[in-house]
Amino acid sequence: MKIAYVTLPGRGRIDDCIAAAVMHLERRGVRLCGTVATLHDDSDAHPCDRRVRILPDGPATRISQALGSGSRGCRLDPSSIENLAMDVEKRLADCHMLVINKFGKQESLGRGLRSAIVRAVDLRIPILVGVNALNLSAFLDFAAGAAIRLDAEPEVIAGWALSLLAPYEGVTG
Repeated sequence: MKIAYVTLPGRGRIDDCIAAAVMHLERRGVRLCGTVATLHDDSDAHPCDRRVRILPDGPATRISQALGSGSRGCRLDPSSIENLAMDVEKRLADCHMLVINKFGKQESLGRGLRSAIVRAVDLRIPILVGVNALNLSAFLDFAAGAAIRLDAEPEVIAGWALSLLAPYEGVTG
């Protein structure tokens, strides 16, 4: 299994790092599937509102519920995550690498994009996962010692991926 993860403290920092690494890899011809966080174009959006782009070519999907400014609970929309996961799994056969911007609450509970990760392992597709401190223990249990931690630097992540993908036609180092 070729699975790596990155973790960083601070809201949105993992998303930014993975998005930058995805840009590096896309420019080098790597066919990616999975998810990458997108920026909000709504200045009134709640800081917990989330959208992800399904790689390689979209669409951008909202994965949080609009619960109003006074809400305090989790805004994650489990049905959006499940639909997104099915879309990602359909794309696995045509990609070089799976990117999951966040191994979150749903994945920690055995749902969400976890099945896409398992399918990528079965297909021997390298996997990059973003993990926050809250879900790190669950991710490490899930990976059963097979995941390596990468420095959270886009160039390091791209270097790791390109070292695995160099034999593929169209991928440039």
